[in-house]
Amino acid sequence: MLFFQNAGSIRWLIVFLGNPGPKYAGTRHNAGFLTADAMERAKNISINRVRFQALTAQCQLGGERVLLMKPQTFMNLSGRAVAEAVRFYKLTPQQVLVVYDDVSLPPGKLRFRLKGSAGGHNGIKSIIAELGSDAFPRLKIGVGAPPHPDYDMADWVLSVFHGQDAEIMAEAAGRAVDALELFIEKGPEKAMNLYN
Repeated sequence: MLFFQNAGSIRWLIVFLGNPGPKYAGTRHNAGFLTADAMERAKNISINRVRFQALTAQCQLGGERVLLMKPQTFMNLSGRAVAEAVRFYKLTPQQVLVVYDDVSLPPGKLRFRLKGSAGGHNGIKSIIAELGSDAFPRLKIGVGAPPHPDYDMADWVLSVFHGQDAEIMAEAAGRAVDALELFIEKGPEKAMNLYN
C-alpha cells in the first residue's frame, strides 16, 4: 500500500462515476464504480478514504502517482467532488480521466475520448460545468441501449445487469483497469489504438 502526503505529488485524478449506496450497486449507471472495484482488486487497495465529497485512494499507476475517486454526491453533482480535488492538487482538466457508462456502445465495449460534450450524461455534464471545460479525457464503458425507443432512459440506466451482460461487464471492468494504466503510462494514442 502506497500513500503520499505531498499535495503536489498527484499527477492524475481518475474519477469513477456512479451513484452511492446499495440501491444502485450493479446498475448500468454504475459501470464506473464497477471499474473502481476491479481497480481495488488489481492493485490490492481500498478506495475508502473520505475526501472531496468522495471515497478516494492513492496509488501508483503507469509509473505515476494517481488519486482514485468515487464521488459520493450522486451522479448529477459529480463535478463538485472532481472540482474540489482538481483545485487542491492544482491539476488541469487534461489530468482528469473520467470512467463512466455509455448507452450508445454495446455492453462491455471500451472507448477513450480526449474531450467532447456530455452526450446527455448528467455526470459528465456536471464535471464540464464545474471545471469550465470539456477538454478532459474519458473512458466510456458500453452498457447497451434500451431494448426499444419508448423505454424510459432513467429506468434503463438504473436497471441491473443480468446473466451474460453481468459477465461481459465484469470482464470489461478488468480490461478498463488495464486500459487506464496504459493511457497513463504510454499516452492516449497507444491506449486508443489498442482499446477503441
